[in-house]
Amino acid sequence: MDRYDIKRELKQCYAPKNADWALVEVPAQRFIAVEGSGDPNTSEDYARAVEALYTVAYTLKFASKAAGRDFVVGPLEGLWWADDPEVFITREKDAWHWRMLISRPDWISDDLVDEAKRTALAKKGLPAIAEIRAETLKEGTCAQLLHVGPYDDEGPALARLHHEYLAANDLRMAGHHHEVYLGDHRRTEPARFKTVLRQPVQAAK
Repeated sequence: MDRYDIKRELKQCYAPKNADWALVEVPAQRFIAVEGSGDPNTSEDYARAVEALYTVAYTLKFASKAAGRDFVVGPLEGLWWADDPEVFITREKDAWHWRMLISRPDWISDDLVDEAKRTALAKKGLPAIAEIRAETLKEGTCAQLLHVGPYDDEGPALARLHHEYLAANDLRMAGHHHEVYLGDHRRTEPARFKTVLRQPVQAAK
């Protein structure tokens, strides 16, 4: 049985090589999602949300494999926003809002997500599972780069985007800041973290 792998299917979105901002076209994608706010390093809500997200993702995987279609659970992703976007440059994390995501293949319908939630909740009893929802994201044209290093070293790249790249290319932000976390940060030195940084954009008017 071949396994569907989003990292292989959408290499332009999950395996970019460029270390500075460049434009990419991102197709519509389906996800499971859970939302909250606060510092992801200290928020218990964040930890519970991510645990619930993975629980539902693997429940979907096992159910789909049993039905004859297997897939690799995608990497953790996050949409991030705040009243003042500068807090992402200054790393004022208490002011951050987040929506954590894991991709799902097109054949995983919203109804299958609801069924997986019921199954996972019955087995694991994690209250945050009830907060998970199916979502389709349509980002379109995005500025994107691959950041290598600790998450808190993203500030200079984001500053270039906000204060240089957008104006130089007659663009403006058109959606939430998006990050894709490649690899397992629990088993990787921070200096070797790989994170796709993505910002939906549109022509400035």
